Amino acid sequence: MRTLCWWVRWPYAVGVSVRNRRFDHRPSLAVRVPIPVISIGNLTLGGTGKTPAVEFFARYLRSLDRRVAILSRGYGSESGPNDEALLLEENLPDVPHLQGRDRVALANTALEELESEVLVLDDGFQHRRLHRDFDIVLIDATRDIFDEYLFPRGLLREPLSNLKRAHAAILTRCDQASPESVRRQLGELGRRFPQLLLATARHVAVELLREGHGPGEPDSLRGRPVIAFCGIGNPGAFRRTLADLGATVLDFKTFDDHHAYARDDIESLRAWAATFPAGTLVLTTQKDWVKLRTPDLAGRPLLAVRVGLAFDSGLSELLARFNSILPEQTDE
Repeated sequence: MRTLCWWVRWPYAVGVSVRNRRFDHRPSLAVRVPIPVISIGNLTLGGTGKTPAVEFFARYLRSLDRRVAILSRGYGSESGPNDEALLLEENLPDVPHLQGRDRVALANTALEELESEVLVLDDGFQHRRLHRDFDIVLIDATRDIFDEYLFPRGLLREPLSNLKRAHAAILTRCDQASPESVRRQLGELGRRFPQLLLATARHVAVELLREGHGPGEPDSLRGRPVIAFCGIGNPGAFRRTLADLGATVLDFKTFDDHHAYARDDIESLRAWAATFPAGTLVLTTQKDWVKLRTPDLAGRPLLAVRVGLAFDSGLSELLARFNSILPEQTDE
């Protein structure tokens, strides 16, 4: 299978290369809008913690009293808002989130109907049709990007060399990788891509959420028996978060990324939860929880761990560059 994927990656690479060369050689193909566009994206498949990063920067822009809108492709949103949209709506109720295939059309809607001043393009690194003024790429420090292959042999969406298009790279989950690995990856990124502004960050548990209840403290999980499930790109990172909080994980279930929970799934989860003692907590990610919105499973409290982005280095330089592309505010 590895050999087959090795060969299949070549037609994929050709397709990616042809598409990128088209935009590289004809920059006019990228549509410009008269307000700044900030892209937050990945070079790899799977979870890098993109949604907390989108929330972080959108929240920062709101702290500057900027009217900001989030634009995304909206995987799985054909029948309504997807999990990421529901999560961002929960955490950023004053930031509109537009989803659809045509992000140029979405940008015009945000500009004309919402009078947005800044656009945040969610998962936009591979979306070349809308010009962006600041390209941020997230890299999961626990999955050394220099050891990755191009899809389908590996997780790379496009060749590593295409980081030359980016303005900044943020190594995420640095607390879950060894310091030596983080230093090596930063050094190699700086050597190969000197134009990149580099930062390091980790994902921290902010609070516990339960339907119909107020937020709880993540530290309350220490020593508690729990079972957990999730349908995200990097389930191992969620399990590591629970271990770092001191929870005793009795069992752990995974679903596909962006899993749409059907009635059968809920019944299966209830039956699963019922096999554990009554004092057991059921934990999931906020991204999964927004699709369930039930206070318990088989009488066991269902809690979501809300995660936020915390920077260890590079934030001040990142925000300075970030601020430099924002137009001056005028008194209305």
